[in-house]
Amino acid sequence: MDYYPIIAESFQNTIETIAMSVDDLAGAIEAASKIMASALLADRKIIACGNGVDAAVAQLFACHLLSRFEQDRPALPALSLAADSASVTGIAQADAFNDIFSRQLRALGQPDDVLLCISSGEGAVNLLRAVQAAQERNMAVIAMTSARDSTLTPVLRSADVELTVNAMRQARVVEMHTMTVHSFCELIDRSLFGSYNLE
Repeated sequence: MDYYPIIAESFQNTIETIAMSVDDLAGAIEAASKIMASALLADRKIIACGNGVDAAVAQLFACHLLSRFEQDRPALPALSLAADSASVTGIAQADAFNDIFSRQLRALGQPDDVLLCISSGEGAVNLLRAVQAAQERNMAVIAMTSARDSTLTPVLRSADVELTVNAMRQARVVEMHTMTVHSFCELIDRSLFGSYNLE
């Protein structure tokens, strides 16, 4: 079997999704980056969450802020709520899977912190409850969603930011979410630390 056509089609789909998304997402990426940079300048933190592959994207974001993105700089306060498997499974074991994120947010979230909520698939109750918990704690909310899911849209406030990827295949949405996270990291670094040299 010749795999080249399958690989080429996948690459082409990704290129097309990127080309169609840049104008739709650029403004929201800028707005979200400014919210996160302002929070970090005010000594607040960014808390990220997501299920499955979205948890991996959330952890990627937290890793880049805590460690570094492309340049050395001080560590920035960020955490992924799905990364602590003991806490997640402990909460879920108590018949509260839908509260695995909201319970942590009520304990760890502070006013003016930021929640980055990532959803590339179908609507999830635990993400909806996470957004509601963040709002109760007077946190800003940035929601990264897909065209297949409008679960979070009705509960977002005017000051919150939603970035919706207009793609039907989850793989393409995850790719765009990953690119968006990398854009966040670069824009935050530029905003907080100025010059950016990739030589």
